[in-house]
Amino acid sequence: MPKLLWIVVAVVIMTAGSLTAVRLSEPKALQLQTSFVLPQARPVAPFKMQDQYGNAFTEHQLLGKWSLVFIGYTSCPDVCPTTMGKLSAVYPKLKQQMDIQVIFLSADPERDTQARLLDYMNFFNPEFIAITGEHKQLHPLSRDLGFVYAMVGDGEDYQVDHSASMTLISPQGLKVATIKPKSLKLGQIPQIANAALVSDVVAIVDNQRG
Repeated sequence: MPKLLWIVVAVVIMTAGSLTAVRLSEPKALQLQTSFVLPQARPVAPFKMQDQYGNAFTEHQLLGKWSLVFIGYTSCPDVCPTTMGKLSAVYPKLKQQMDIQVIFLSADPERDTQARLLDYMNFFNPEFIAITGEHKQLHPLSRDLGFVYAMVGDGEDYQVDHSASMTLISPQGLKVATIKPKSLKLGQIPQIANAALVSDVVAIVDNQRG
């Protein structure tokens, strides 16, 4: 066989071997139970809120650690206390795996004063962060995080309809995934199971770490 042909054959074999190695090293698709990873991670748009201590809270406070954000309000009769209870239960397990902060975004600034938000966080977990702001600030932030909310009813006893999902934000301030309630049985109220929440968040974080 001519020398030039030997060289061509050798290059083809080496290239095929390299492609095989690349294919073998590609990460497997995530098997998530109650979450989905966003097609493209995007930075959280600039915002300015206030936390339960009266301090300014902006997109800069999302940097350096993972953030799990949930929208609601302290007068919520069902979804919020249930979700906050779940987050309190899984928080120690998540902290073992990553540096993470839980953020409660209040969509009811009229009633959720600084003192009320502080009491609410202290009841569930003093390490949790509660933030809120005027509706002109809340609306764009909630939309950016994939949430929606609306006031329902008149007078002091109005309620706030809001999303029951959570958004996972990376230490680089990028929105990377959404955790959504899921019905396990037909006719069952959708919810996020504790074990599924922990499993999904850990899997997503490990995958992002590479």
